[in-house]
Amino acid sequence: MDKLEYGFKHILERNKDGSYATQSNRKRMLSMFVEQLKKSGYKTNQMRPSDIKGRHVNALIRHWKIDGISAGTMKNRMSNIRWLAEKIGKSDMIKSNATYGIEDRQYITNKDKSLHTDNLNLDKLSPYIRQSIELQKHFGLRREEAMKFNPDYALGGYDPYSAPVLKIKPSWAKGGRARNIPIFSDEQRDALMAALTLAGDGSLIPAERSYKEHMGHFERETSAIGLGQTHGLRHLYAQSRYRELVGIDCPSVGGIIDLTDEQKSLDLSARQTISKELGHNRLSVTGIYLGSWSYK
Repeated sequence: MDKLEYGFKHILERNKDGSYATQSNRKRMLSMFVEQLKKSGYKTNQMRPSDIKGRHVNALIRHWKIDGISAGTMKNRMSNIRWLAEKIGKSDMIKSNATYGIEDRQYITNKDKSLHTDNLNLDKLSPYIRQSIELQKHFGLRREEAMKFNPDYALGGYDPYSAPVLKIKPSWAKGGRARNIPIFSDEQRDALMAALTLAGDGSLIPAERSYKEHMGHFERETSAIGLGQTHGLRHLYAQSRYRELVGIDCPSVGGIIDLTDEQKSLDLSARQTISKELGHNRLSVTGIYLGSWSYK
């Protein structure tokens, strides 16, 4: 480990912002930045984090562009650089993405990215992972939320068949944003009963495993049956909720149609509801899951 990476390590140890997954990704990114600066000719074995300047950021961006990295990936990497710049007291050093020639990513495509499990053999999954998948499917949970899920806490003292909402704990959620998700179907309540029976007052991470260890098992098992990252289950939940709330398929499923005034009102209301249930604070994000009626 050279001097620059050692310095990054100390910054990471002092600043544990965000979820475990966010911290893990940030550590991997900073390590990669050191290697890329080294390849660009910089003597990282003689550098401290405070030595990072605008020319180093420009060198990284040139490296990414040569490698053909997508705009979305570059924006994710820039968010880690901004985090680092803040920690070393150089926030003003980082310019806007547009200044660096990083294009806006295309969030809305009107393509159906939902993941259906009907043709997958979920019985091959171990019980804890299988139950997390069921919760992702029925409540639109993120993977980390579904793994850390503690049914006893989430039910707030109710049994699964009388609880009005599901409580998502801040430490499970992206950005530490707690939220409540309404419980409205028998399928949801059955999934909650199964989770409660399995985990009791614990989480859906087996007691003998750490979060990191269980994540490795989760990724291997879901990949083996074709589930991949499981994010498509959030798309499936959002699309199903939209159909229940509006009475028609969203654009990413049913394509573009001319909406009546009543449907336009229902569309806006549904998107506001679904955005909250998914744990987003921007209404525009629902376009990723549902598509847009004005997409060209």
